[in-house]
Amino acid sequence: MDLSGLPLTLRTTIPEDYVDMMGHMNVMWYTHLFGKATGELFKLFGFTYDYFRERRAGTFALKQLFSYRAEVLAGHEIEIRSRVLGRSAKRFHTMHFMTRGDVLACTAEYLGTHVDLTVRRTSPIPGDIAAAIDRLIASHAALGWAAPVCGAIQP
Repeated sequence: MDLSGLPLTLRTTIPEDYVDMMGHMNVMWYTHLFGKATGELFKLFGFTYDYFRERRAGTFALKQLFSYRAEVLAGHEIEIRSRVLGRSAKRFHTMHFMTRGDVLACTAEYLGTHVDLTVRRTSPIPGDIAAAIDRLIASHAALGWAAPVCGAIQP
């Protein structure tokens, strides 16, 4: 699985205060780091602060699944690369890949939905955003490898 064709959405070094009693990065920090990567992925298809403010729209997470594959310790430099897997009229399916060097440390699979924040209900993804998402889906699908999805998340 060659991740180099995916956008780099986060690079950071793990600080000591992310470590738990087991001596590795605590699970809450995976959520934090993948959340930051999600924000960067969103920018690639137009979900920006201005978009959310001007259109009074947002996104809600519906499902997430983390698969821990290798420990991450304080001092490790990690990278997260992100892939868009699919979408429906209102939902989008994404996946993040956290690596430390050449080691795949964790994956995070998400199902999110577009939301009209004036009524706080799901709403269709606008055409301009849907087209940008579709371009990423096509680009990522052309990488030549299937994402290791759990199978329980469908847009």
